[in-house]
Amino acid sequence: MSGSLANTAAAAAARTTTATTSARSGSIAGDFNTFLTLLTTQLKNQSPTDPLDTNQMTAQLVQFASVEQQITTNQNLTQLLSLQQNSALTAAAALVGKRVEVESERLSLQNGSAGLRLPAAGTAMAARVTVSDGAGRVVRLVDVPLATSASDWAWDGRSNAGVRQADGAYRVAVAGIGTDGQPTGTPPTFTVLGTATGATRNSTGVALSLGALSLPYGQLRSVTN
Repeated sequence: MSGSLANTAAAAAARTTTATTSARSGSIAGDFNTFLTLLTTQLKNQSPTDPLDTNQMTAQLVQFASVEQQITTNQNLTQLLSLQQNSALTAAAALVGKRVEVESERLSLQNGSAGLRLPAAGTAMAARVTVSDGAGRVVRLVDVPLATSASDWAWDGRSNAGVRQADGAYRVAVAGIGTDGQPTGTPPTFTVLGTATGATRNSTGVALSLGALSLPYGQLRSVTN
């Protein structure tokens, strides 16, 4: 009968590891009560010549206690994560209306204006900025000279043909241009500038909105009034 008891304990432990966290809490309690009932019954009816292995019983009790402790730890971590996300959401909401710098491969055209922060000149003396729309069409292509320190480039929302583009999120790529006018091997790092317009909490964390552009709060790099 000890083998049957071991199978019951193993099956109970397996069920607790495949359910959701809330379901696990009720499941482990029910399985543990069932286990104790079976254990008590076996102790009452065990054969004097084949008594229950105390080492096996102890191992099964430890297994249940370990699973229950893990479930409690996961619940505490979930609560802690929720508190951290609420704190991040409160901090992000305070940024609405402020100028922010973020890491992104897209920029947000807001009220006909968008911007990038470009690095200082080095191997590259200029940055070739390519702005594309949602369909992948290039709407703006310009070479921007790099200064001795980081500098900002502003896009007025017009295409190469001078046509004003609608506000929205646009793909942006930056390539380095050397003194010979040819692309350098390593593209310059850059950040995107815009105005924070909102903050939301989703399944993956907190998102910061810059008009039509939404990105994780962790990509925020600086804030100015």
